[in-house]
Amino acid sequence: MIFGPTPLSQAEGAILAHSLKQGDIVFKKGRRLSADDVRSLREAQIHEVIAARLEDGDLHEDEAARQLAAAAAGPGAKVSEAFTGRCNLIAETQGLVQIEAERLDALNLVDEALTIATLPDLEPVEPRQMLATVKIIPFAAPVAALARCLEIAQGGNGGSDGGSDGGRNGGGPPLVRVAPFAARRVGLVQTRLPGQKQSLFDKTRDVLDRRLAALGSAACLERRCGHEEAEVAAAVASLRAAGCEVLLVSGASAIVDRRDVVPAGIERAGGRVRHFGMPVDPGNLLLLADWEGLPVLGLPGCARSPKINGFDWVLQRIAAGIAVVPEDVMRMGVGGLLKEIGGRPLPRAEAVEKTAAKRAPRIAALVLAAGQSRRYGAENKLLVELEGKPLVQRAVEAAQASQADRVLLVTGHARTEVEAAVAATGVPSQHNPDYAQGLSTSLRRGLAGLPEEVDGVVVLLGDMPKIDARTIDKLIAAFDPLEGRAICIPTSQGKRGNPVLFARRFFAEAMEIAGDVGAKPLIADHADQVAEVPVEGEAVLLDVDTPAALARLKS
Repeated sequence: MIFGPTPLSQAEGAILAHSLKQGDIVFKKGRRLSADDVRSLREAQIHEVIAARLEDGDLHEDEAARQLAAAAAGPGAKVSEAFTGRCNLIAETQGLVQIEAERLDALNLVDEALTIATLPDLEPVEPRQMLATVKIIPFAAPVAALARCLEIAQGGNGGSDGGSDGGRNGGGPPLVRVAPFAARRVGLVQTRLPGQKQSLFDKTRDVLDRRLAALGSAACLERRCGHEEAEVAAAVASLRAAGCEVLLVSGASAIVDRRDVVPAGIERAGGRVRHFGMPVDPGNLLLLADWEGLPVLGLPGCARSPKINGFDWVLQRIAAGIAVVPEDVMRMGVGGLLKEIGGRPLPRAEAVEKTAAKRAPRIAALVLAAGQSRRYGAENKLLVELEGKPLVQRAVEAAQASQADRVLLVTGHARTEVEAAVAATGVPSQHNPDYAQGLSTSLRRGLAGLPEEVDGVVVLLGDMPKIDARTIDKLIAAFDPLEGRAICIPTSQGKRGNPVLFARRFFAEAMEIAGDVGAKPLIADHADQVAEVPVEGEAVLLDVDTPAALARLKS
């Protein structure tokens, strides 16, 4: 890659390294300069720019990021669209993320241009949480280095210098994947000593049931018995006979030795103690046992508390279908000091709390379909069919197929007919009785109908039938207010189009817009927050205002 001062005679197709603002010219860094851009720069008396020019052996940052993310992603991990050399892996389900740490290190050691950052191995994740991010550091990646990284990601040793189609040819486990939590039938034995209050045992069961609910399992099946070896054996045997898939034993007194009452009772029933103790605090006194493939745990006293402890780490793995052996427990010391972290909530609450800064943004999609379509004639253009579907239905289905968190349709003119046209999609609608006063009224009505938890909105026009889900996903991938990309606009051939995505912080300002305009005032007033997102084709520039426009689109 050639990088540095570039004369305009060589700048067409180059990637602008730094944002440029002079007079009417506002070009953001990362823009691939077109012939029109170069002409505008020359007219502005700018004779050179700092830019990057790709050479043979280079691959554009977005394509390199996309290929590497696709190779790294396993079950339960969804790949986002790439933007500015970044491509994220997002959790599709609740479970434990699994990372092949040694291969990840090997991959990151290949070349400084190619990097993958992930969550810690076996961390609980929720749907839409970020698992990993692939980042290409410069504007392009060396093809040879990418090939080695793809080989490692696919389970090979990185020795090949050939290309890859993103398949898993190496045979190793996926680099990043999610082991989903599955409902398990759990049995609980609680032993008691004379004088102990029933409320203590009720609290232990309630806390455990909340733990199980957070992992997708039903409330436990419980047995209570005396703190005697024979009674423990009978109770666990009863739960096994009842079909329990996991057995938990909470002793009235803490287990202090692998020959204590609880482990002795488990072995008397037919089980085998595998390991006692763990390098996690709280949670030191956990007992790991097995009964012919049935996992049995002797609980430490801290399991009665809702605060996270070593028992949670083992229970989470079992819920995710990951076998736990003594060596796994003995390797939990790094990060195992939990005692000094106060006020830990239950596992699910903790996961939600920790996820807030890591999850993918929640973007709503507004489809504006309230206009009177006067230029089209007597017929409502939104109901006109293209390739067998009304235009408004095509817009709604594109939004539904995208990574948008929810879709809301705004109706106005011909409300009944428009709602009927999209009835099969099941999308909710919001009626705008003030539609005759212009587009801004529909935008206001739509924003007012969105829930508080959305981070932004992408606004689609019902008369742009060629917009597809991938275009919307590219805008969502580009959206990052922390990096100055709070308003995302698609571009084609250097021209800005629709739809437009903007952050929640602009909602109040957008509600003040009046007249027959959409988000244009936001774009003008917050140019520093605008990210232009190049897309293929002309769909973002094509709307249907007249029958002639529709005829051209069909042809």
